[in-house]
Amino acid sequence: MKRIAIVAALPGELKPLVRDWHHERRNGVDLWRTTQPQAEWIAACAGMGQDAATRAFAEIEKDGPIDQAISIGWAGSIRSDALVGKAYRATGVFDMKTGERFFEPGWQSSDMTLVTSPRVVAGVKQKQALAIEYYAALVDMEAAAIARLAVMRGIPYTCIKGVSDGLEGNLPDFNRFISPQGKLVLSRLLFFVLPRPWYWPALIRMGENSKKASQAIRELLLEYLAEQTL
Repeated sequence: MKRIAIVAALPGELKPLVRDWHHERRNGVDLWRTTQPQAEWIAACAGMGQDAATRAFAEIEKDGPIDQAISIGWAGSIRSDALVGKAYRATGVFDMKTGERFFEPGWQSSDMTLVTSPRVVAGVKQKQALAIEYYAALVDMEAAAIARLAVMRGIPYTCIKGVSDGLEGNLPDFNRFISPQGKLVLSRLLFFVLPRPWYWPALIRMGENSKKASQAIRELLLEYLAEQTL
């Protein structure tokens, strides 16, 4: 039976997809499973960043070879045509740290590309600079790791991302609230933003958009997986 690995960073990104799946937690990685007529789908998340994505992938692989890898989750918009609350299938993934570029074989369009950053990118000027340098529309922290692992194993991969925050927005620097394991320390974030009400509107919008993006990811992913079985 074909085994499809679906790797995200945070449980909220997977919530609409895995609501009725079997869940377990191993070695700091959350895993969800469901069996389809021709495949087993295994979703995992271990935190933000490429190291966490690699741990999640490795935990899935412990139970057997992976036949296809999919990176999903939230991304930031760095171009005006990447709309908040919507999901997109990335046409290519650039690794900002290593300079590697990964493109899906046979995928012709070249405009909805994604750049993977080693840090959260929330500032408008940072986003605009990335869009120009990489001709990219989206930014995340994990997709390049999954693309690299898939290429190393010679298996198909794809990347589906939902936009949680727009090109403009007065957001705090989230990097200071991420643990070495890639976890968002919510208590520290709340302690920081509570006395700074100028951040509240953007954070509320981001929360609302993230929920919409997770649902959009689910819909686009299921549509993609249905196409693979035709």
